[in-house]
Amino acid sequence: MRRNLFPVLALLCGTLFLFLGNGLQGLLLPVRGSQEGYSNEVLGLLGTTWASGFVIGCFVAPNVVRRIGHVRAFSGFLSLICLNVLLTALLVDQNTWLVLRAITGFCTAGTSMIIESWLNERATSESRGTIFSFYISITLFGVVGGQLMVPFADISTPTLFMVCGILYCIAALPTTLSKAASPQPLKRARLDLRALFRNSPISCIGILLIGTANGAYGTLGAVFATRAGLDHGAVAAMVSITIFAGAIMQFPAGRLSDRMDRRYVLAGLSAAAALAGLAIVLVRPTDVYGIVVLVAIYGAAANALYPIAVAHANDFAAPEDFVKVSGGLLLLFGIGTIIGPTVSGPVMSWAGPHALFAVTAVAHIVISTYAIVRSRQRAPVPMGDRDAYTTAPASTSPLATPESLSLDPRAKAEAAATTKKETP
Repeated sequence: MRRNLFPVLALLCGTLFLFLGNGLQGLLLPVRGSQEGYSNEVLGLLGTTWASGFVIGCFVAPNVVRRIGHVRAFSGFLSLICLNVLLTALLVDQNTWLVLRAITGFCTAGTSMIIESWLNERATSESRGTIFSFYISITLFGVVGGQLMVPFADISTPTLFMVCGILYCIAALPTTLSKAASPQPLKRARLDLRALFRNSPISCIGILLIGTANGAYGTLGAVFATRAGLDHGAVAAMVSITIFAGAIMQFPAGRLSDRMDRRYVLAGLSAAAALAGLAIVLVRPTDVYGIVVLVAIYGAAANALYPIAVAHANDFAAPEDFVKVSGGLLLLFGIGTIIGPTVSGPVMSWAGPHALFAVTAVAHIVISTYAIVRSRQRAPVPMGDRDAYTTAPASTSPLATPESLSLDPRAKAEAAATTKKETP
């Protein structure tokens, strides 16, 4: 294992600091915005603009990298992210924040794609699985670690914004100082909705709704907790426990989905997430323990859905189509994360902070119902012909880029299948 990780250790360290900054900034902004008196609609748009910038970045950033090179592009993207977070501390204005957040989302897509392409270039057939697992773990611990920094300083001061800037500066060092040759040009993101829907309707609709629910909670979960009366330490603990619960749940959920119809697992987990959300809406717990327990149950179920839906889609796809199918689903997930906070902000203003979980419950009920309906219309793939379940980056971090799919060991099977098909 040490031999496999040593060539990419510096890049993985840079990745850790990048996601520490992302996690800190992602929680700091809605909490500080709530303190400044920003409306739920504006706080929701902070997530909408970031996700919109990220999705656009997946399409545009490869062209930028192709023209100026990986190192210059990475330095430029990260410099803009650092500049934006410092400007956010200086210019406490909601409209300015929305613009800066969109730019940050765009640049985050660029930095993530460059790191992922570099890791993919350095990975071998033997080390690919190990590097992929460590990359997912680092994104998880980075986001959670950044969130847990929030209680350690006064959010009304620029301190945490400056800490965030320092983290981004450290993240730039391993890549910009590396002597390694630049990797191959980044892949252009492609989205073919018709092909996705023909391949697997439940995965197509399900992932759009999973993105809607996850985007709503990811952006406004901290706002809900703040409005519900939790202090900053409890807010950080709540959002972090949600991510950890989802990460832990992926292993038993994945094993279960490998042994039975994945649509039943999707339906069951979606129903559990909907019930937990409805319990928060109806009971309206006020003590921190009641909120954290229900939110942990919600997170365990909701955050385990994405990789199962991806695996189900690949069950019906040819091995050589793995990146095309999974990349399209990933971008569809990104579109959902744009929809979620846009809808949830006004709903929370109209019906109160707990109504956030009414929005997520509606999304999960539709997923559960549609999964059961589809299971009656199409036979499952035989066990021996199924795609192997693998944890996906988008299930533990806010969003992942299509470039991350090249790190997935299943992408190697795609390349082998394509080569075999082209060999006369």
